[in-house]
Amino acid sequence: MVRLAYLFCLMSMVMCLQGCKESYSHADVKKIVSKASYFHDGLDDLTSVIVHDIFSPPVASRVYVYPCIAAYEVLASAQKDMISLAGRVDGLKQIQPPTDTMHLSYEVAALTAFYKVGTALIFSEQKLEAQAQHYFDELDSLGVPASVLSASRKYGELVASQILSWADKDNYKESRSFSKYSISDDPARWKPTPPAYMEGIEPHWNKMRTLVLASSDQFRCAPPPKYSMKQGSEFRTKTEEVYEVGISLTEEQKAIASFWDCNPFVMNQTGHIMFGTKKITPGGHWMGIANVASETARHDLAHSIHTATLVSIALYDAFIACWDEKYRSVLVRPETVIQEHLDEDWAPLLQTPPFPEHTSGHSVISTAAATVLTALLGDGFRYVDDVELKYGLPVRTYESFMQACSEAAISRLYGGIHYMPAITEGEKQGRQVGEYLIDKLQIKSIQ
Repeated sequence: MVRLAYLFCLMSMVMCLQGCKESYSHADVKKIVSKASYFHDGLDDLTSVIVHDIFSPPVASRVYVYPCIAAYEVLASAQKDMISLAGRVDGLKQIQPPTDTMHLSYEVAALTAFYKVGTALIFSEQKLEAQAQHYFDELDSLGVPASVLSASRKYGELVASQILSWADKDNYKESRSFSKYSISDDPARWKPTPPAYMEGIEPHWNKMRTLVLASSDQFRCAPPPKYSMKQGSEFRTKTEEVYEVGISLTEEQKAIASFWDCNPFVMNQTGHIMFGTKKITPGGHWMGIANVASETARHDLAHSIHTATLVSIALYDAFIACWDEKYRSVLVRPETVIQEHLDEDWAPLLQTPPFPEHTSGHSVISTAAATVLTALLGDGFRYVDDVELKYGLPVRTYESFMQACSEAAISRLYGGIHYMPAITEGEKQGRQVGEYLIDKLQIKSIQ
């Protein structure tokens, strides 16, 4: 009896120690896995693959938004200050709760879901899979228990599966078989531009399911000036403005245009040789700014994911709204008009993107993203934008997100790829999208 009592006492002590160790392990794990840099690195990993796979700007916005929402929903199920997007974003249902919470790290599960969804939406899956494995290997080397990694990865994959099932219903797959843009002899209608003469990108993007907007044309903007090359017509005057600005650019204007170029595939021509250069998309630049803003504000992992997710939603819906107008007005680009009517030797500073002119995509999506970021981090948020550094461009400093988006918008005039009405109407449309999202998603400051 005494021996049995002793054994019972010893077993109780061991169980107590194990319980204390488990409690300590959870706290220790929390410190390790909550580093914001893990998400920042993950977002950079996704951007690198998007650049490598040459996704168009609107499609890239889709590749960003679903992984971010997957990570966000995992954390929202455990964080009181993160409200689930279920029921607030079209078609998204509450995610399935975890069954094993004892060994679960919501942070690891969130990053698992992010990488898993991202991998499903790209072409070069092995590249992102390798980066995800690098993340898990680092956690393992830092002492995160195998039981925690296993349970967290299992739950993250479960959430990813649910998010991907929801993503499958956004009309993207169906749109792959829709008709291509038809070129017309109408001088007012957009036609492919040199040097690659690429076909019109995503002519049916307005048929994609919006996330928060009621419809693709909810914020329908004013149409462009009526095409006319008669002396004194509004259209000719705006065309001449692009031409005059283009031949008298200052070095600062050239720097601004280059910084915000964000053309994912630029075709370079040297004699008879042509080769492509891959670069970041406009949306990718703003996702990078979301990372920079979170780093500047010293956000933890949860708040970094919160910021990036709301920015990604703004970009996604803004692209749909913008593309709705682009393929309604299908306006010809300045390069085509100027070379035909003003100066056959004129060329824009930037390569003209392969889709219609009105409205300016960068003006719309930059203003939408900046409006949401301002709601989250406040006006007068100073940051250093080093997103383009890896693409050979120097950093630029901004005193606010609105200053940055205004510069992004006017860069399209400096670059010679947009008339001014596309810029002003684009800014207006982007502001309407951003403000609508702030209201519908109840976006508040996280300063």
